[in-house]
Amino acid sequence: MDPIDEFFISYGYWGMTLASFMAGTFFPFSSEAVMGALLVATGMDPVVTVMSATAGNVAGSMVNYVVGLMCKTETISKWFRIKQSRLDRAQRYVRQYGSWVAFFAFLPILGTAISIALGILRANIWGTLFYTFIGKCLRYIVVAYIVLSLAQ
Repeated sequence: MDPIDEFFISYGYWGMTLASFMAGTFFPFSSEAVMGALLVATGMDPVVTVMSATAGNVAGSMVNYVVGLMCKTETISKWFRIKQSRLDRAQRYVRQYGSWVAFFAFLPILGTAISIALGILRANIWGTLFYTFIGKCLRYIVVAYIVLSLAQ
């Protein structure tokens, strides 16, 4: 296990929340490895672990939403290294389908662009928060289920 994962694991649920927060923002980080280690190596409660991961990841997505609210797309593309084409595609989806697109914010790479596009287009924050929570919670439930199934 690498030192970064060990750091997050040493803080238990708070470490899970922080790891998933980082993964939910534009930082390239995988919270699934931390979740797997916490569930298998430490035997932490799966429900609390899933809720900790979900809370952190949703908070990270909402940071992306605020970045979209406050920054120009050129700045976002340059500073956060998100291709303009991804932002454009995410904005098309948001314009067409509204805040329920936030459900797909759990997707690798595209999820960050979706969250930022929701902010750029000033999508309904409550709808964004709700659908982001549902999508990310379901994702972590699936991850926990797979990890625990493979560990048996």
